[in-house]
Amino acid sequence: MLQIKKLNLTHKKDLRVILEDFNLVLNDGDKAVIIGEEGNGKSTLMKWIYNPSLIESYVEAEGEKVSGRERFGYLPQEMPEEDKQKTIYEYFSEEELFWNKTPRELAVIAGKFGMTTELFYSEQKMGSLSGGERVKVSLMRIFIQDVTVLLLDEPSNDIDIATLELLEKIINSWEHIVLFISHDETLIERTANMVIHIEQIMRKTKARYTVAKLPYKRYIEERLHKFKRQEQQALHDRKEKKIRDEKYRKILQRVNSALENCSRQDPATAKNLKDKMHTVKSIGRRFEKEDAHMTEMPEQEEAIFFKLGDKNAYIPAGKTVIAFELSTLMTLDNKKTLAENINLKIKGGEKICIVGANGAGKTTLLRKIAEELLSRKDIKAEYMPQNYEDILNPAVTPVDFLDKSKDKEERTRIRTYLGSLKFTADEMEHPIQELSGGQKAKVLLLNMSLSGANVLILDEPTRNFSPLSGPVIRKMLREFPGAVISISHDRKYIDEVCDKVYELNSNGLQLLNDRA
Repeated sequence: MLQIKKLNLTHKKDLRVILEDFNLVLNDGDKAVIIGEEGNGKSTLMKWIYNPSLIESYVEAEGEKVSGRERFGYLPQEMPEEDKQKTIYEYFSEEELFWNKTPRELAVIAGKFGMTTELFYSEQKMGSLSGGERVKVSLMRIFIQDVTVLLLDEPSNDIDIATLELLEKIINSWEHIVLFISHDETLIERTANMVIHIEQIMRKTKARYTVAKLPYKRYIEERLHKFKRQEQQALHDRKEKKIRDEKYRKILQRVNSALENCSRQDPATAKNLKDKMHTVKSIGRRFEKEDAHMTEMPEQEEAIFFKLGDKNAYIPAGKTVIAFELSTLMTLDNKKTLAENINLKIKGGEKICIVGANGAGKTTLLRKIAEELLSRKDIKAEYMPQNYEDILNPAVTPVDFLDKSKDKEERTRIRTYLGSLKFTADEMEHPIQELSGGQKAKVLLLNMSLSGANVLILDEPTRNFSPLSGPVIRKMLREFPGAVISISHDRKYIDEVCDKVYELNSNGLQLLNDRA
């Protein structure tokens, strides 16, 4: 059992309350997903559960964790830089239980992830692995540890569809506790039997949380139904109050007028009117007490509001955006051939997605496509890499990064846009390195919009957006009037946004689906 009692988390820099009086009990068989908008503290909560020292530098924490003999395995959202410098063998050998595993046990773990036991002894650097391969290796090391509580922060990031399906099986078959964060709605819908929803309401001035022992889709449906019912009741109460208050106002006015016009020579009538006024005011005080308990309008954290591109981003259907040809795709160190005879032709406002196994070379290919498109003068292309820091300057604020003109009116406009993306005034002044992955992605998307781009090159565009923001992001990209060239394993993104889906394998790009 894992129990959390009266946990309070407060951001040290701006004193924003992340969680207040948070209580939670998890038992074997619970598969709980933490959801909430970007920057709401999901990863911070998970880090505190695993090791409170991980958040000491930026969060003040008070509370109690009771875990008995539970053993925790933690997959962080980003692999530490020091681990990226290690070889795969060094990474595994640091785990003491690695040496206690028999070759057969190691083979079973490797087989679960479609790997061979040779991987455990590889001299390849962790940092040279693709994002998905690093996730696989990290999960394999967790399984070596014989843990009873899986703490997974974005395990679905960067892994291919086959591995996503494997991850679903692992979570569903796990007999103990799973607590995870994911932006993959399909994964959440297929695995979670419990939802922990962290919110920042009233313009991020108040923290609220909900713990529901429900599957995700049912939680969202019941939450929406509850809000609608509460809203209807609140509107009804306000309508009745308006009618009641108008009647009361007329009675009060009538009695008050009678009192003013009452002759001093008629003390008996005056006394009756004063008694009546006392009764009327007593009724008014009763109404005030009743109003204090009136049904409140439902308060919920709104989804982001944002439009990507305008009519100027439109590309005529007959215009060739790119006719890309590459005889051989090599790894970055030119030591291995990844694919041959690659051909890709995109016209007009087509939206294409490239899928493929981890390590197939999708990101390497997208970089080459980006190099060609970014140098073109007849189009305006923008690139969102898998590693945001390739473009973002972590030391500057979002406003400084986005403001190219240093004009006062432009900075005001940027702040307005950031506000529509749910940044607080304080967060706009935080260095980018202190923002969540989803907030960094929002900054990049806003930069694309402000640039006037008509071609977007996106490496895993939805990977850091919450499942609550996901539908908005998909709608935004689906309605973008220009072309989109993307890599994704997000099954909802692929289904709802992309006209064509290509698979990258050793033989090049193979068209899997064409809805154009």
